[in-house]
Amino acid sequence: MITEAELKGVTIKLYKGDITTYDGDAIVNAANNHLWMGSGVAGAIKKKGGDEIEKEAMSIGPVKVGEAVVTGAGKLDVDYVIHAVVMGQDLKTSEKMIREATQSALMRCDELKIERIAFPALGTGAGSIPYDACALAMLEEIFYYIEEEDTSLKEIVIYLYDDDALRSFGRVLEQIVAKKA
Repeated sequence: MITEAELKGVTIKLYKGDITTYDGDAIVNAANNHLWMGSGVAGAIKKKGGDEIEKEAMSIGPVKVGEAVVTGAGKLDVDYVIHAVVMGQDLKTSEKMIREATQSALMRCDELKIERIAFPALGTGAGSIPYDACALAMLEEIFYYIEEEDTSLKEIVIYLYDDDALRSFGRVLEQIVAKKA
């Protein structure tokens, strides 16, 4: 299992920990289409960053599943929160929705000239997507985006909550890197 790779000057890292402690330019929130922030990653972001993040997000919504919107970051040590909409009000998601939301979040990064961003494992909490499926969807989209776009990104960190998630993402990252070699 590997936890880091590089592609076209962009470092992709896997990290076990709390995404709200990231000190880059932005973090991604796994959002629903109305952008209210309940539990899991969204709840942790709201708790540490403040209610103003949710208020700003909800003033933008609702948005289409697969889109990503940007808000301020309140008291967090980043400039922005990018809300990647991976599910509707039914809290169900799919690999397709995760792929679209990942791409959309990366596009918002380039619009804002973001260099360092952290993602959670999109859709694995309330959306109940297995870690392996999420890892494949997110990592393939990240690699595809870096290969196809002239990006401002220099670092993409995926924060994972537990050892099982880290192992799943590490296995998938290793497989993708081996295919590219």
